[in-house]
Amino acid sequence: MITILAIESSCDDTSAAVIQDGWLLSNVTANQDVHKKYGGVVPELASRAHQANIVPVVDAALKDALVNISDIDAIAFTRGPGLLGSLLVGVSFAKGFALANNIPLIDVNHLHGHIAALFLKEKNIQHNDPQFPFLTLLVSGGHTQIIKVTHFFEKELIGETIDDAAGEAFDKTAKILGLPYPGGPLIDKYAEEGDPNKYSFSRPKVGDTDFSFSGLKTAILYFIRDEVKKNPSFVKENLCDICASVQFTIIDILIEKLKNAVSVTGIKEIAVAGGVSANSGLRNRLRAEADKNAWVVHIPDFKFTTDNAAMIGITAYYKYLKKDFSGQDVTAEARFK
Repeated sequence: MITILAIESSCDDTSAAVIQDGWLLSNVTANQDVHKKYGGVVPELASRAHQANIVPVVDAALKDALVNISDIDAIAFTRGPGLLGSLLVGVSFAKGFALANNIPLIDVNHLHGHIAALFLKEKNIQHNDPQFPFLTLLVSGGHTQIIKVTHFFEKELIGETIDDAAGEAFDKTAKILGLPYPGGPLIDKYAEEGDPNKYSFSRPKVGDTDFSFSGLKTAILYFIRDEVKKNPSFVKENLCDICASVQFTIIDILIEKLKNAVSVTGIKEIAVAGGVSANSGLRNRLRAEADKNAWVVHIPDFKFTTDNAAMIGITAYYKYLKKDFSGQDVTAEARFK
């Protein structure tokens, strides 16, 4: 029996989870509300909050899993990518825990974790693992990629954003519209009541499987600026239609590139991962495309879309099986391929 304690601290959520033989026993996350008034994550405040949260979060995860420290066979942590100060809190805790309890240390790539979350198993919940090889559309606030996954540790980058990520486009649009942080979920909420065809925005001209959202963000900024000059109440009066149109455009770009990747690879086993995979519009569009194109689509449970330690734990479990451990000289990496 292999029992792993996992730590995730790449951004502003402090999370700890316990995985036993690939099954999730607990997953506890402490959020940081302090960033809302600043309209985005403040790195220094995030790292300080991690320092305050990590011990109680780990304690809660162990208690929820009904395991003792002596039961832990290895401790895993997010090495990167992420905010360096935040990562260092998790790395330092994990290294100390491993040293004190004489157990192996396992470092995990945060992006690999998002993909591995698709293989998480919970008792009394039916689950179908993606079949290798499969394509993953990884969409978050910091990354937008299409990845061919041949095995747990065999991945090929098919396409990625050349500038901004899809999640950033959602959040920056929300900021332009005066919505509070985090704005992505609010755009999704208002979009449900709007007309996705009310306003049109230009599409980027980049490679067949690459993305670009910088120009779209600028186009939205100028569009809102010009309309507000004509009508100061434009945003308030048309908020739902604006959100629906922006969301439709972003999702349409994602799906178009995914279709191109399917055409290039011939793979119709499709998965989505990352924070933006919680977006209801994207989830619905993927299901529709699956029906239309005979895709087999895998969509993670909502609680595994945002940053969480469960995804770090399941990645570490498979690394443990191949004895892929880290030394005490391991360090955090803000940029990590």
